[in-house]
Amino acid sequence: MMFLAFVVGTAALTLLGDRLGIASLPDWASRLRLGLAAALVFFGVDHFLSVGRYVPMIEGFVPFAEQVVLVTGACEIAGAIGLLVPATRRLAGIMLAIYFVCVFPANIANALNGLAVDGLPSSGWYYWVRLVFQPLYVWLALFAAGIVTQRQVPADLQPLPLRR
Repeated sequence: MMFLAFVVGTAALTLLGDRLGIASLPDWASRLRLGLAAALVFFGVDHFLSVGRYVPMIEGFVPFAEQVVLVTGACEIAGAIGLLVPATRRLAGIMLAIYFVCVFPANIANALNGLAVDGLPSSGWYYWVRLVFQPLYVWLALFAAGIVTQRQVPADLQPLPLRR
């Protein structure tokens, strides 16, 4: 949930900049792309700085837990960079969506088995709530990469203008 707060907070700051007349990002896909990239870099680097915090999430579930934590951190950083480079944006979005699907089983195991991780709430509800956000992260990766776009409302379904 901290991940989502980071994404939304960064996107909101870019929107605020736009509203204040500061050069900003033109659309929600761009804003969320920057927010997602910032969150991925932040938490990806944290995988390297705080390996011990992530190991309990996968230990006993995945072999070579410390190495997997480092690889997943590298994947997050690479995905962030890929999103920001137009030539690699679509591939990065697809790979990040796959990544978010691949880490989902570990999140399920955490919710089922309970877990105490430094820096995260110790309440069991937290790990259950995290499960709800995983499909959103898949969508965010695809939306930020331009693979999934905002749906256009057909002209015949648009609201009628108000008359005074």
